[in-house]
Amino acid sequence: MGRLFWKIFLAFWLALVVAAVSTGTVVWLQHGAADAAPKEFVAGPRGGMDMAAAMLRDDGVEALRGWMQHRRHPAPIYVVDEAGRDVLGRPVPEAARARAREIVRRRGESFRARSVVSPGGERYLLFAPPMPGMRLPPRPLLQPWQLIAIGLLTSLVFSAALAWYLARPIRSLRSAFDGVAAGRLETRVSPKIGSRRDEIADLGRDFDRMAGRLQSLIDAQRRLLHDVSHELRSPLARLHAAIGLARQDPQKLEPSFERIEREAARLDELVGEVLTLARLEGGTASGPEETVDLADLVADIAEDARFEAQAAGREVALDSAEQVLVRGRAELLHRAVENVVRNAVKHTLPGTTVEMKLSSAGGRALLGVVDRGPGIAPGEAERIFEPFYRGAAAPGGFGLGLAIAQRAVVAHGGTIRAENAEGGGLRVEIELPLAKVAEARA
Repeated sequence: MGRLFWKIFLAFWLALVVAAVSTGTVVWLQHGAADAAPKEFVAGPRGGMDMAAAMLRDDGVEALRGWMQHRRHPAPIYVVDEAGRDVLGRPVPEAARARAREIVRRRGESFRARSVVSPGGERYLLFAPPMPGMRLPPRPLLQPWQLIAIGLLTSLVFSAALAWYLARPIRSLRSAFDGVAAGRLETRVSPKIGSRRDEIADLGRDFDRMAGRLQSLIDAQRRLLHDVSHELRSPLARLHAAIGLARQDPQKLEPSFERIEREAARLDELVGEVLTLARLEGGTASGPEETVDLADLVADIAEDARFEAQAAGREVALDSAEQVLVRGRAELLHRAVENVVRNAVKHTLPGTTVEMKLSSAGGRALLGVVDRGPGIAPGEAERIFEPFYRGAAAPGGFGLGLAIAQRAVVAHGGTIRAENAEGGGLRVEIELPLAKVAEARA
């Protein structure tokens, strides 16, 4: 059961306990006061008064007189007619009689005094004055309706506090959802929720992560559109220039066609890389998953890169394990490794060697690619994996190769990082999880 359940449970339980304890305390105090009264007062006059009133009402004054003459209780009961005479002829305490008449007038019947009509139609006043040393029970502190009101008020206070405690962050969440729906992606709800530690706070933090992710994706999309439009503008401008030259001088058609062909190929490459990047960022990369021997894949890429590098006076050296099996999409893995290696070949200095090393350890495949180029400036280790970012030391290209490699590696559960190598150049390290035994046999 969650923490929110216990908060609700304990709050309601506490409200009931407080109300019950308050009511029980008052009742206990009243009963304690009643218990402190002499037993003769509690048991004697009340029971005797009821019996005397019933006998007088049903059997008449003679029967009552006989019963009272044989009664042995120390608490006396006086039965006085309208003339003020007691039926047993005893002297009547005038103060007690006046008090009894006042009680009857105000309350009607009481265990201390009441008015009864005999079968003969005479009216008698029955009362039991307190005996010397006997004290009356105190008046109840609270009436029953007051006790009920206290219980209801207590429950109302606790329930209102609980409702406010639960409703306040929910209202904040609702306001935050409305803000995001209105396009205010910078909206966050954690500052309003505060230091809560329950499911509502978890929901608020999840909302903030969602809003942050949406904001980063929208911002990345905007940057991508801006960068793509900027990158497309240059080849399109050169295409227009080549077409203009061809129209002005028909003798230059062949050079113009060659320029148009190069720019069209450049545009095709740019569009292809943008589409690949979009699929990777959207999680819709094509191709089935399979077991890939990374050693064979890296060897093929090294061979192709070596052919390209030798034409520019560079070399590519590979130190690879015999077999390194990973699980993933072969095309994407090939694209990721190829982009890293081609980037290294492009930036390593003439007469130097791009070093590649593939190994495995701790359930991970490790591929390191080191060039001997200018390296990267401080603070660029993360930025070189951003789309369309080109470092100060390497302004050429589209700036998409390493971005595609990074997203392809992450899509396969791996990591990629870059740092300046000892002795100059750039080191790029790729880690990928090895295929499990069952997956490798599939």
